[in-house]
Amino acid sequence: MASIQKYETKKGIRWMYVIENGIDPKTGKRQRIPKRGFLREKDAKQAAAEMEYILGKVKLDMKHKITFKELCDEWHSVYKLSGVKNSTLRTRKKEIKHLNKHLGHKKVKEITDKDYQKMLVKLKEAGELSKGNISNIHSVAKMVFRRARQQKIILDDPTEFAQLPKDIKTVEELENQSIEDKYFEKTELKTFLDTANRDFDHEYFTMFFLLAWTGMRVGELAALKWSDVDFENNSISITKTYFNDKDNTKEFEILTPKTKGSIRVIDIEPEVISVIKKHKAIQNKIKIAIKDEWFDGNFIFGRMKRTKYYGYPPFVKTIENRFNSVLKKSGIQKKLTPHSLRHTHTSLLAEAGVDLHRIMARLGHTEDKTTRLVYLHITSDRKKEASKMFGDLMRTV
Repeated sequence: MASIQKYETKKGIRWMYVIENGIDPKTGKRQRIPKRGFLREKDAKQAAAEMEYILGKVKLDMKHKITFKELCDEWHSVYKLSGVKNSTLRTRKKEIKHLNKHLGHKKVKEITDKDYQKMLVKLKEAGELSKGNISNIHSVAKMVFRRARQQKIILDDPTEFAQLPKDIKTVEELENQSIEDKYFEKTELKTFLDTANRDFDHEYFTMFFLLAWTGMRVGELAALKWSDVDFENNSISITKTYFNDKDNTKEFEILTPKTKGSIRVIDIEPEVISVIKKHKAIQNKIKIAIKDEWFDGNFIFGRMKRTKYYGYPPFVKTIENRFNSVLKKSGIQKKLTPHSLRHTHTSLLAEAGVDLHRIMARLGHTEDKTTRLVYLHITSDRKKEASKMFGDLMRTV
């Protein structure tokens, strides 16, 4: 809609129009089309109406020709104004990249349900993406096509009835599938931590010990600062997470957790305090030795090996690689990750008799399928024991 404005010049009153022409998808900025110099308000209104008609025809023509890639660019330019984190924006760009690989060259109005479903199947068959990754890509596609419908570029949304490809497991795979493969048994955890303590640097033993005894996430661990540890009250505050998608040591980000429930205080045992204090003593010796070379971000796990990046937080990938080395050295035949220590913490809390609600609060989430499965698996033995105790009692009657 055009706005008509009056202004003064040396030659007298003049009129102008300003047309708001939406958002420029390339710059993300508002497009305004002004024209000045009309002698009468009536002339300005008529000229504005003619220009709006021309712009409307151009837009309609562009809508018919717009490619999926162009629509994605436009959607992303608007999406980033919604206040989402930079890390989320970068993730969305990666997901859009996968979509554009298959659909980017196509005109939006020509993309069919069959085209879209075929793309999902190809993503699955390529074997490079997890089920969660494909689900996230699908979510972005739905948002992009929703915008296409809002702009009346399309009438039918090709994502509406699409089905995410699922793994079809054989009977043998289902029989061999076990929840125990998601975490360490108590004896396995002891073997793993003993191996880390004996054969690897103390900082990595400290990391894995802390993950196992607190259940915190790896990103939360990497972001920990010494100010987060309350040595007097034996607790650790979780208020942030580490993010670095560029594999550049200095270009990391410390972000707030995704949910409010992730912000929490974890009570810790004297054993944890003892391990952390030993790690702090080792770190202090290195800081004194190298002096100004240390990046003083106050990170608990600032890098301590001979490097030009002393003090910077570690890559999550580095933690994963060291975990794999310890796992292999320990001889444990399970496909586990650092995140498995979080599931291990769940299993041990459940075995100790802690209820699911308190476990969830300690882990910092309100709902997690794997946590619930681990909990139900561990507590099922106690239910069987309760049933047996009841039966034994009744048999004495």
